[in-house]
Amino acid sequence: MNLLLFFILGLLVHFVFFVSIFDIYFTSPLVHGMTPQITPLPPPAQRLVLFVADGLRADSLYELDENGTSRAPFIRNVIMHKGSWGISHTRVPTESRPGHVALIAGFYEDVSAVAKGWKENPVEFDSLFNESKYTWSWGSPDILPMFAKGASGDHIYIHCYTAEKEDFGAQDAARLDTWVFDQVKDFFQSAKSNQSLFSKLNEEKIVLFLHLLGIDTNGHAHRPSSREYKDNIRKVDDGVKEIVSLLDDFYKNDGKTAFVFTSDHGMTDWGSHGAGHASETLTPLVSWGAGIRYPQQVSTQLFDDEFLKEWQLENWKRLDVNQADIAPLMASLIGVPFPLNSVGILPLDYLNNSDLFKAASMLTNAVQILEQFKIKMTQKKEITLPFLFTPFKLLSDSKQLEILGKARSYLEQEKYQNVISLCKELIHLALEGLSYYHTYDRVFLGISVVMGFIGWISFASIMIIKSHSSLTRSVAKGEKKLHHLLPCSFVVIGVLIAFFLLIQACPWTYYIYCLLPVPIWYAVLKEFQVIQDLIASLLSFSGKHSVVFLLVFTLGIEILVLSFFYRYMLTAGLIAFACWPFFTQLWIQAKITSLGWTFFSLLLAVFPLLPVVGREPNITLVIGAGFLIFFISLSSFVYLWKSKRKYICENLPVHLCQMVGILISTYIVNSTHSSLLQKQGLPQINQIVSWIILAFSLIVPLLGPTIVFQRLLSILLSLMSAYLLLSTGYEALFPFVLWCLMLAWIRVEQEMLQQSGVSCTQKLTSIHFAYNTDITQVRQLHLDDIRRSFFFVFFIVTAFFGTGNIASINSFDPSSVYCFLTVFSPFMMGSLMMWKILIPFVLVMCAFEAIQVTTQLSSKSLFLIVLVISDIMALHFFFLVKDYGSWLDIGTSISHYVIVMSMTIFLVLLSGLAQLLTTKKIKLWGKTKPHFM
Repeated sequence: MNLLLFFILGLLVHFVFFVSIFDIYFTSPLVHGMTPQITPLPPPAQRLVLFVADGLRADSLYELDENGTSRAPFIRNVIMHKGSWGISHTRVPTESRPGHVALIAGFYEDVSAVAKGWKENPVEFDSLFNESKYTWSWGSPDILPMFAKGASGDHIYIHCYTAEKEDFGAQDAARLDTWVFDQVKDFFQSAKSNQSLFSKLNEEKIVLFLHLLGIDTNGHAHRPSSREYKDNIRKVDDGVKEIVSLLDDFYKNDGKTAFVFTSDHGMTDWGSHGAGHASETLTPLVSWGAGIRYPQQVSTQLFDDEFLKEWQLENWKRLDVNQADIAPLMASLIGVPFPLNSVGILPLDYLNNSDLFKAASMLTNAVQILEQFKIKMTQKKEITLPFLFTPFKLLSDSKQLEILGKARSYLEQEKYQNVISLCKELIHLALEGLSYYHTYDRVFLGISVVMGFIGWISFASIMIIKSHSSLTRSVAKGEKKLHHLLPCSFVVIGVLIAFFLLIQACPWTYYIYCLLPVPIWYAVLKEFQVIQDLIASLLSFSGKHSVVFLLVFTLGIEILVLSFFYRYMLTAGLIAFACWPFFTQLWIQAKITSLGWTFFSLLLAVFPLLPVVGREPNITLVIGAGFLIFFISLSSFVYLWKSKRKYICENLPVHLCQMVGILISTYIVNSTHSSLLQKQGLPQINQIVSWIILAFSLIVPLLGPTIVFQRLLSILLSLMSAYLLLSTGYEALFPFVLWCLMLAWIRVEQEMLQQSGVSCTQKLTSIHFAYNTDITQVRQLHLDDIRRSFFFVFFIVTAFFGTGNIASINSFDPSSVYCFLTVFSPFMMGSLMMWKILIPFVLVMCAFEAIQVTTQLSSKSLFLIVLVISDIMALHFFFLVKDYGSWLDIGTSISHYVIVMSMTIFLVLLSGLAQLLTTKKIKLWGKTKPHFM
């Protein structure tokens, strides 16, 4: 098969494997067609006020400061004298959009929202706002519009500030909250003279939503331990107090207003969120007013944590809820239908109402969730053959009727506690059934994808053996003609699979996942002669060396897999790499090269042991790294000047440009950091220069020579000028140490190849990348080439996790991009962070290109081995994906698979980028002559 065609097919196959995880685990849980359910009793409140303090941690609100006083005295007073309080437990991902959807719509956002940036509705859903008579909301343009879009009717009004106001680097972000409070005050002031608005505000079933983003913005910019974050909590508390007083005055203290104060998510100590750390998932919930139970003083409480003692709230009953439970609570307070897709369970302990109201509301809640279960079951039953359909046995039709019948009977008999108990049982069964039908096809799809995976790994291995090795004996003599039975058999299998999917009305993506293994396995079995010869070769080859090699290779892959869970496993691997030369002939024949390899391996091994980047910013280290890189570039300049005077004269402008770029980047980092500390914002000249440096970081290396050392140095200097601008601490040193180890690796591989008698060692200052052509015929693959490929994959994973666990969303630190922008822009910030992650990748890829040149082996053959290793890792993670346990475990297991698959796809694309960076040259002045010295 043509290698170009093979790589294109490989890219498509891996893309399918990558997308499959979204169909298997990330499909939308929503169903449509339910009937709205409402409690047939008068509600306690006419209106609801929802305060959401974005990014507010539970402990930051409830704890006392160093003086023993509360940062939020008004909220504290509510807890002790007016209402109920507790912790709202959020789910992963702890981001603004999923948190608000859980609060207002009552369900946990499906991950398809990630692809839309959480700004648009990827699916239509019902919400408390949609069910209300009128909703007025004030706050961020990132949150408010999504609850107005798709709403039925014109009854949701939004008032947003501009996106430019969400500036992490300008003045105190608390002004975002001040803007909201001022707008609400002006709104009610205008209502006094606007009869139409006044009438609407005095209707029943209305909602006022205040989205307060300042705390989240200050947390990102200054961290939750900062004075800015804590002062913002005080300002929010003051603002809430003013709004409550304003509403009491406007409505003449009619006692018909219910208040809910909560947060969408928390925040880590280092100013990020997205994962499942307690600081991110524990958010405050305080409610008071109409229909809310007054404070309950107790002597003991059943909680394992020490929070109550720390917060000095041991005597006030704490009522914890899941975040989605807040939606039915708010709906019951104002008497609107529960949101149709809500999976929240009404927290009765918060209600101050009759037992009849509580029981009737709980029955409404149960019927509303049961409606979803029925729709889900009907949909699955309609598209499944009757003899293949397996219903959820714990909640049969008869069981539903039995529970509902008993509940209604108890309600008539005024046995309200029995009603509540039965409804809770029905809700839990319905939720379990929803999960059952939501994951109904998971095993079937998983088997199809695994079959495709194993087939592809087998096919790629056969391609390597057939084209790049001498293990097979009779392939060269010509393959035997296949009998027509084989292709016919696979055609029949494909037709049967397609027909099976067709009669079940499966989505079109199912056809891809189920039919893809058919041609892959046909291609494998078509090479029967290669498989036969390989088996014969292996049976006749009984060497202890090969067995040991296989065991070490297997252990190495397991270490790579474990490194995704435990970063220190990379340290263990790098220490093993450092010791490796001493067990080979390399130490005897090339001591200096071995010592260099060992030193830089041990130096790089330190990074995975350090805290994740972003937790402890240290601009001094970034500045120090900048001067170190400048010193290295200056030393290299002097070395090249002495060794090749003519070369350095011709390329003097490029090298000087890169040296100046390093100094400018170092200055901008220092200048920007100082400006932000003084709350003067990002200087515009710094922003412009930063973008210019970033834009030219991939172009400048193409102006220099293609000699291995000079081009690798040029790539390092150009990429480091951009990387410094994206650094906040010790990670600024990481690419340089990695680059030094890459140079040592190139030298090690040259020495190893010389020992096998393939070639003589050449200096890196005399080998050209331009020689990197497909030279498959020069030599066949050896066992050492598998080791080289494994080293490459290990270094790629090290580049991935060396300075942080980016499998966790909360490793994202917005302060990394402050040299480029400070105004909140998730796509731009995400793109810059992605480039920061890819820079170490590019350095490893370019070094791998140099390995292929210096070892005189086809780049395609080594890369095929890399793909096989990556696919074996991906298959590991596919089996490790969980749909049970904590949400952190589920999210982490899925993200690991996605990362490995993304890495495999990226390797194909980055290979092209690395070849461009290493082999191409742009001539801007004069005629450049190659120098072979």
